[in-house]
Amino acid sequence: MAKDVKPTRKNLMAIEDRIELSERGHDTLEKKRDGLIMEFMDILDQAQEVRENVDDQYQRAQQAINMARAMEGDVAVRGAASALKEHPEITSESKNIMGVVVPQIESSKVKKSLDERGYGVLGTSARIDEAAEAYEDLLETIILAAEVETAMKKMLEEIEKTKRRVNALEFKLLPDLYSSQEYIEQKLEEQEREEIFRMKKIKAKKEEEEDADHRTTEDATETEEPLTADD
Repeated sequence: MAKDVKPTRKNLMAIEDRIELSERGHDTLEKKRDGLIMEFMDILDQAQEVRENVDDQYQRAQQAINMARAMEGDVAVRGAASALKEHPEITSESKNIMGVVVPQIESSKVKKSLDERGYGVLGTSARIDEAAEAYEDLLETIILAAEVETAMKKMLEEIEKTKRRVNALEFKLLPDLYSSQEYIEQKLEEQEREEIFRMKKIKAKKEEEEDADHRTTEDATETEEPLTADD
């Protein structure tokens, strides 16, 4: 790249401006990358906790439904499940984390009271209530897990993109600009030295010509015959 640039002061100033802008951009991107990594680590900790909760609550829900089936029978359990009239509602909004848009999932009508579940309280046992509650808790945690996992994925993608931009500036663009700057400065210094040398030669030649003219004038004056009284 360096040798493709004409070694002029105008190009040198333009490259210096690009270097300053690129260095500022590099610093900004580095800070963004570091901030994103810190945010990602926080989300990762949250994701690990949510995953553990999903596993625990799934096991609890399975145990509760198995117990309900054993005590009440599959028909009673299926009948209680089909009695549900209001299904959970999920809405998705967005929030911004250091310039990264991540989803914010809101749920409603997941947790229900006994009378909101639709089945008759008198016709069922506490085992079915426990199973219903366990699956409601599991569903809420799964919704949270979906939000956290999606946010983590988007943050990771943004970190990778930012890292690529930082590396491109640090290992490609800035070294090329520094090389071009050095090349132009060297060429300008060479041109300046050549110009100084040329000016010295011109000055020396001019002085020689002036000395020669002066000597010629003196020689001509000395060879002239002095005027006598007869003339």
